[in-house]
Amino acid sequence: MNEATARTRAEDIPLGRRSLAFALLMVFEFFYGWSWNTVDVLRPQIREELGLSLTQAGSAYTAQSLGALLGAIAFGALADRYGRRPMLFAIVLGTAAAAAAGALVQSYAALLAQRFILGLFLGGNFPVLIATYMGLFPSSLRGKLASVGQGTYNLSVIMLGTAYGLFAARTDWHLLLLIGSVPALILSPLILWVIPDDRKITVWGADPDEPRSGRLPLLELFSPDFRRRTWLLFLLVALNFFAYQAFAGWTTTFLKDERALAPEAIGMIISTQFGGALVGGFFWGWFSDRYGRRLTGLGFVLSALAVLAYLTIATSPIAVAVAGFCWGFAMTASVAWAPWISELYPARIRSSAMSIFNWGRIVSMTAPLITGEIAASFGLEAAMSLAVAGFGLGAVVWFLLPETVAPRSTPA
Repeated sequence: MNEATARTRAEDIPLGRRSLAFALLMVFEFFYGWSWNTVDVLRPQIREELGLSLTQAGSAYTAQSLGALLGAIAFGALADRYGRRPMLFAIVLGTAAAAAAGALVQSYAALLAQRFILGLFLGGNFPVLIATYMGLFPSSLRGKLASVGQGTYNLSVIMLGTAYGLFAARTDWHLLLLIGSVPALILSPLILWVIPDDRKITVWGADPDEPRSGRLPLLELFSPDFRRRTWLLFLLVALNFFAYQAFAGWTTTFLKDERALAPEAIGMIISTQFGGALVGGFFWGWFSDRYGRRLTGLGFVLSALAVLAYLTIATSPIAVAVAGFCWGFAMTASVAWAPWISELYPARIRSSAMSIFNWGRIVSMTAPLITGEIAASFGLEAAMSLAVAGFGLGAVVWFLLPETVAPRSTPA
């Protein structure tokens, strides 16, 4: 009996076991989202404590993004070669330790180093954690599962925004770093017990006799069969990350410095934005499963319009919150990318393909530097308006990619 036929098919793993694995992965998705977004939400506090300029404060995101880019490539390739479960365990441990270390940072250089190291582990989340559960369920459920993942991520930002409003002005804000790290560290051993070992299973719908990649998985992404879609996906995620960072990265700073809002109001607006994202993630996941991954790109058109409204016609806290909710709802159309990427490439290079999600950081890590300089010269509103162009161009690229799901006109 060869290795392929000796493996258990994902279809034959009991639903309860697969559901428990997915639930645990969502716990770590929550802590991933919390740790990632501290670089933006806590930017005013970090800037004040270390005496940083706008550009220096934004460069922490650049350092984190550079780490995420390298981590995604490295962990994606390692997961395809040596298994997703051991790599996931390493990613969770590394993320928890590096996030906690942020409470010890006392200088600009230390901040950059800490955020770079944290980024290395955070970057492995999409290609490893998400590829793990995509392989355990059928295509008809993947958009909905990605919605739950996106919702979990957004819930973490809502909780972070709420905690910011409650604690940032009243207690040591470093506590917010520890909340996102210590529980994950305690729960990490469950990965080895609950998550099925992908080295011993065949992912859902895959050919059990499909050979492993005969070359470096990363190089296969640029083979003649996949080259065009790989470059288009890279451009799409680059525009998304640039636009997201140009807008969301400066939100708390914009509301504090330009609109002179209190921490309580800022926390409410941040929570509302990601409340919209929580709702939008479920909507777009369902939409992409039913009407196709490509049509879901309409969300980026709506994102551009929402950002424009946020920066211009929305002036009162309530109006800003409404525009922020609309932006959050629309921009989570990107929830379609996880199942889309898993369907655009064969299972043997799935984690490496998932790492494309973080390649866009090559471009997006320049966003804080560019927008920081524009903000210093022309104001934050001008810098944040680059998000309108980013989301708009992203929608154009989105519609150039091939569809993988036959749209349905009747309910499932």
